[in-house]
Amino acid sequence: MASSKKSNLTLEEKIGFSAGEIYNYLHTNGATSFAKMKKELDLKGNFADLGLGWLARENKVDIQQKGPAVRVSLK
Repeated sequence: MASSKKSNLTLEEKIGFSAGEIYNYLHTNGATSFAKMKKELDLKGNFADLGLGWLARENKVDIQQKGPAVRVSLK
């Protein structure tokens, strides 16, 4: 998606786009730490957090915390 089109999206659409980026990343790479995924996707602001929350609400991801690390995978 061209960045000029991305900037014209509503906040909800930007969150949905972020959720799609996260879903595709997990589909391609499998289970990973949230920190690594967030860094590699380079989602701006808190859109990685919001996108993951979107996927969690839709029951599409498994999120596990082990100590300070959070690991995510598709269900």
